[in-house]
Amino acid sequence: MKHLVVTIGCEYGAGGPQIGKMLSEALGFEYYDRDLVDDVVRKLGVDKELVEKADVSKNVHYSFDTSLGPRYANLTNRVISAQFQVIHDMAEKSSCVIIGRSGNYILQDRDDVLNIFIYAPEDIRIRSIMEQDHVSREKAKELVTYNDEQNHARHKYITGTHRGDRRTRDLLIDSSLLGWEKTAQYLLMLIEMLEEKEG
Repeated sequence: MKHLVVTIGCEYGAGGPQIGKMLSEALGFEYYDRDLVDDVVRKLGVDKELVEKADVSKNVHYSFDTSLGPRYANLTNRVISAQFQVIHDMAEKSSCVIIGRSGNYILQDRDDVLNIFIYAPEDIRIRSIMEQDHVSREKAKELVTYNDEQNHARHKYITGTHRGDRRTRDLLIDSSLLGWEKTAQYLLMLIEMLEEKEG
């Protein structure tokens, strides 16, 4: 198979990371979720706490010392710049699956990228979080709402578009139609057919 990068954006609780992991294993691709991306970002010198703060705010400032005293800069943009660099490096290095982090936007100039968005009805996502995190329905609903709002706001801040905008994705799919495992199988079949078409 030729070099291919699969980006997967997803609604919280719709199974994007799990489906992406299954797909990467079936293809023999590297797998990068948001935590792995952020691990590399921190190795570039961005503190973990600052990365987390940048995730929940559009305009977090950090201070740094200069000979003229402390100065302040926009942390969000610093973190985003580091994430851009990391994702470009990952995509260049080998075929891979990248979860979230606006990978579809960051890699929009490449012609070897398949951009997928995974969603599901809210009630199904709530039940998924209840089972996955062993929390009450009320807590699961709170988590879904909170994460959706933060992820949508972050993506809009970076790209100027909504996460599920079909104009920025090659495929949008409701993971509740087939379930997570069969959705991964469906995506694998799609990639294989695309490979045959181009071969």
